[in-house]
Amino acid sequence: MAVMEAQRKQTQNRLPSRRALRGPEKAAILFLCLGEQRGSAMMQRLTDEEIQIMTRAMAGLGVIESESVEKVLSDFVEGIANGGGVVGSFTVAEDMLRAFLPTDQVDGILKDIRGPLMEKDLWARFSSLSENVIANYLKNEHEQTIAAILSNVKNEVAAKVLPLLGQEKMQDVIERMIRMEAVPHHMMKQIEETLQTDIISAPAQPTTAEQHQKMADLFNKLDVSAFQELSEVLEQRIPETFTAIKSKMFTFDDLANLEPMDLARVMRGAPGNALPIALRGAKKEVRDVFLAALPGRSRDMLEEEMNTMGPVRGRDVRDAQAGLVDYAKELAEEEVIALPLAEDEEFI
Repeated sequence: MAVMEAQRKQTQNRLPSRRALRGPEKAAILFLCLGEQRGSAMMQRLTDEEIQIMTRAMAGLGVIESESVEKVLSDFVEGIANGGGVVGSFTVAEDMLRAFLPTDQVDGILKDIRGPLMEKDLWARFSSLSENVIANYLKNEHEQTIAAILSNVKNEVAAKVLPLLGQEKMQDVIERMIRMEAVPHHMMKQIEETLQTDIISAPAQPTTAEQHQKMADLFNKLDVSAFQELSEVLEQRIPETFTAIKSKMFTFDDLANLEPMDLARVMRGAPGNALPIALRGAKKEVRDVFLAALPGRSRDMLEEEMNTMGPVRGRDVRDAQAGLVDYAKELAEEEVIALPLAEDEEFI
């Protein structure tokens, strides 16, 4: 026994030192181990100030290894040794609060906590980097790793980064993004650690429909020539999936399918000279639909502006068209206008 004890002490001396848990963090581990129902019952006995402290600790707890949990909960050593550690997150804390508090009170408690946590978001910081910096960083990574990373950044960023990877790698990465299922936790943890972040748990994984919509939004913002080249390849490799994605895309040409009043509403909200620039690069039949939706005087003024503005760069046309599409989607989300139904949608 003496030998075993000496070995145990030697092992402990070799272990890296861990940050000491504070009182609120220890209490948060206790609530997590009790589960949502019992933890919620205990929270009802706390004051508002204590709930604030507890929620803040739980939201920032992250992954706690079983050894640390055993130190806090010595009475539960046996059960914790079998079940491993626990995970504390903003979502867990919010769900537990909503189990016994009114919505307004929960929103008030979480309001001050949500901001600081969101500022630490790895993917927001990574998305703010230059597309050239991100592309250079990703070029030497495996295609599956690139797909996992670009699936977690903003579509505007991914659409700029992908063409910089080269045609062959871009095609491979996009196909992996389309096929991607839930990324294993250990893989996301390794990626996040490599990106030098304090994010511990992987982001929630989207459903197939959500992933298709994300890819459709990405394709909407992708350079037209790059998308046309991709389409030929993807239609051969994954025809059914690619068709499903294309059905969710909404392009500038689709605006011509809006009701005239809705189309006029979109045009009225176009900033600066975005509308004449967008229409200068539009197909004639699409441009005619836009003009027909305007009153005579407004139509004449728009045509005159288009005729006198001179040559327009293709990039400016694409940006202006993308801006009108985004604005139309915003109006649709606010239920100001109705977007045209997809081909597979119908009224019931």
